[in-house]
Parts: sequence; C-alpha cells; structure tokens
Amino acid sequence: MGKTLFAKVWESHSVGTLANGQTQLLIDTHLVHEVTSPQAFGMLRDLGLKVAYPHRTFATVDHIVPTDSQVAPFADPLAEEMIQELNKNAKETGITYFNLASGKQGIVHVVGPEQGITQPGTTIACGDSHTATHGAFGAIAFGIGTTQVRDVLATQTMALSVMKVRRINVDGQLKPGVYSKDVALHIIRLLGAGGGKGYAYEYGGSLFDSFTMEERMTVCNMAIEGGARCGYVNPDEKTFEYLKGRPYSPKDAEWDKAVAQWRAVASDKDCVYDDVVNIKAEDIPPTVTWGVSPDQAIAVTENVPSVADAKTATQRESTEEALAYMKLQGGAPIKGTKIDVAFIGSCTNGRLSDFREVAKFIKGRKVAAGVKAIAVPGSQIVDVLAKQEGIDKVFSEAGFEWRAAGCSMCLAMNPDKLIGDQLCASSSNRNFKGRQGSTTGRTVLMSPVMVAAAALTGSIADAREVFTIAG
Repeated sequence: MGKTLFAKVWESHSVGTLANGQTQLLIDTHLVHEVTSPQAFGMLRDLGLKVAYPHRTFATVDHIVPTDSQVAPFADPLAEEMIQELNKNAKETGITYFNLASGKQGIVHVVGPEQGITQPGTTIACGDSHTATHGAFGAIAFGIGTTQVRDVLATQTMALSVMKVRRINVDGQLKPGVYSKDVALHIIRLLGAGGGKGYAYEYGGSLFDSFTMEERMTVCNMAIEGGARCGYVNPDEKTFEYLKGRPYSPKDAEWDKAVAQWRAVASDKDCVYDDVVNIKAEDIPPTVTWGVSPDQAIAVTENVPSVADAKTATQRESTEEALAYMKLQGGAPIKGTKIDVAFIGSCTNGRLSDFREVAKFIKGRKVAAGVKAIAVPGSQIVDVLAKQEGIDKVFSEAGFEWRAAGCSMCLAMNPDKLIGDQLCASSSNRNFKGRQGSTTGRTVLMSPVMVAAAALTGSIADAREVFTIAG
C-alpha cells in the first residue's frame, strides 16, 4: 500500500517515540521573528544551552515593525526593544537574519519561499500560526509556541502527536472573479473552524494542479483557520520551477538530485486517506466573512444569517454574538455594508501576484471618500518588484497608501490598527474580535480584488459587478 506525503515525511523525520506516545520529530528548517523568539532565546541562556544548528534557523522582522516609517529608533519603545533583542540574538547565535537593512526582510511566510528556504519533503517550524503556508511546496510546516521555539533552537527537534490526513479535492475551474482566497474561505465554511482538528490537510484535484505557487500558498496559509495543524500540496513541476535559481535552492548537480527526491516524496497514487472531501470549483462563489470566525462566511450575494436560521443552541448563541459584535442585521444583504478601512497585504495575500491582479482593476479609479486604504507588500523584494512594474504608482494614484513591508493591519502588534468600531475589508486571515487593534473593530475577510471593490465603492461589493468581470 502506498503512503501519503505526510506519512513519508513524518517517518523519515522521526527521531523516536516518547513515553507519552508523541513523536520526537526532526525539524529541518526553523523560522523565527521578533515577537515569539526573545523569551525562547532567554530560556536557552537560563539553561546554559546554545542553538544546536544555527544554519537551520532563519530570522526576520515582521509582526511589530511599523510600515509607515521604518527609521530607527521606532516610535514604539516595545517594537524597538524587540528588534534590538532579535539583532542581539542573531549576532550571538550565528543564525541567518534578514533585517531591515538586508533588502530581504519581510513577513516570514513570504521570505521563506522567495529565498528558496522552503523546500519539498522538509519539516518546518515557526512561532507563528500561519506556518502552514509553506505546505504549498510539499513541506510539513507547523506553527509552534514559544516553549517549542526553545526546544527547536536547543535540539532541532520537537514533540508532536501524529495526525490523520484528510484529502480535499477541488476539481474543475473557478468562475471569473473567484480566487484562491475564496477557495480557502469556502473550504473553512464547509468543514468548520474546528473541522480539521487532529488532521493534516492535503489539498489536491485539478484546481490545485492549475494553481500557481502563490495561489497554493494562500489556501495552505489558512489551513490552520479550519482547525488543521498543517496543510500541504504535493510538489510538482510548478514547485520545482518556482524554486529553481532561488538563493537557498540546491545548485548544479545537487539540483537534479533534489528534484528526484522531491518527486518521490509526493503521495503515492494508491495511498489511503483517513478522509476525503470532494468540492466542485464552479460551486465556489466570491466569499466574505460576516462574523468573528473564518467559518462564519457567505457568498457576497447572500444575506447575513439570522439567529432563526441556527439549527442548534450553540449555533444560535454564536450567531447572536457575532451579529451583535459586527453590528449586522440577520437576514440583510452583506453587500452594501459600509466599510471604513481597506487592507491589502498579509502572509495570505501580500505577494506580487496579489498586487498585480488588483492593479489591473483599479488603474484610473479612485478610492471612495472616507475610506482609508492601505497596500502593504509582504517583503522588501515584493516592494522592489512592484515598484519596477509601476504597481505602487497605480495604487497610490487610486488613493491607496503604499507602505513598507510587514504584517501591518493583519494583527494588532504595530501602529496599523483600527479605531473604535471601524469596519475593515481585509485580505488577511483572521476576523477574531479585536484582531486588528481595536476591541470593537470589525473585520470582513475577502480576496484582494474584493477588497479593492470595497475600497472603490465604500462598501462591501461584488467585484464582478464593480469591475465588470464577465463569465
């Protein structure tokens, strides 16, 4: 019987079985940033330990770094302190560090792939929930806590319980105006925010075969929002083509050897999955969230659910809570809901392809009066490439603020925050209460093109109508 990619990688990286039944797993690549690493490095010092394999750890700054002005010292003393701490830790331990002066800084899940650090068949860990992004390359990538960051730094291993594997097939073609972000939100809506508990998600089918690496990254990024511990796509020719020539990719004769190994790690055709879900691509609409969890999502053409629609007491309670927080009326259309802020960026949708796609539609148009719109590239490299193509000017002329690289308004760890009960149309990955910096701020998740449509109209809108996307 064949094996899944997950099983192959797990078995080849198993150091042993611990007394509690967990696997001690070798971690090939460790990614760190300024927020979850200071305590971990501090714990190493307290224990008198060193970083076991410095060449396997790569650091950057993204969460707390400001995107409007990155001139040091930062206005926020906590941000400045965290940056200085990472500077010190990187220097003392010899880990590779993509700092602000490197020209390679950015969101950790954008930097890893563009540098060729992320590779098929490897295990990757990072003190960040959305590490599953790297699974787009056929890696098994986990978000971990600070204590586990310490463990990986000290031993290059961590303890994990083995997972079941759910295969999610999406076959067919997306309708015009529907994007990979819609696929991610649709899957989470279908299976639930906790539906993936205990699972690794393997994404496949003809749609994922046709997807670019950036599109695969978007869906894998949000596997965690569906409750899965990781999500991945089997490596193929697109994977290899993306990685070829990257700074940390294998070179010359090592390249051919690596590709052969990467091909072999893909799931076997006769492997058996613990669960299989089949979805038709043409059934996926432009999708937006309406509540305070990524699975509280609907098609942009649908009405907001009402409490009366709930089938269980738990659903009634969660619906009532979400409607009250979001200040939405159950049964009313989501389309037409006024927005205050539009944000395009994050590790979900802050890549060059995202900005290219939006630029096609906003050129010559203007952001609606009263809407604050910001575009934040996922890395310094994305920023440079976008400027080479004039994309930044298209955004600026349309009324967007083009910012420096960072996590920005995805989360409330930097100056980019909502104020009061502002509603943000966001291309990020979480719509939790207070996620974007205000305890009463409201977030509606959607694709970058849908964010653009909302920015130009001043309300949640169907991008297919705003931009006359026919299909």
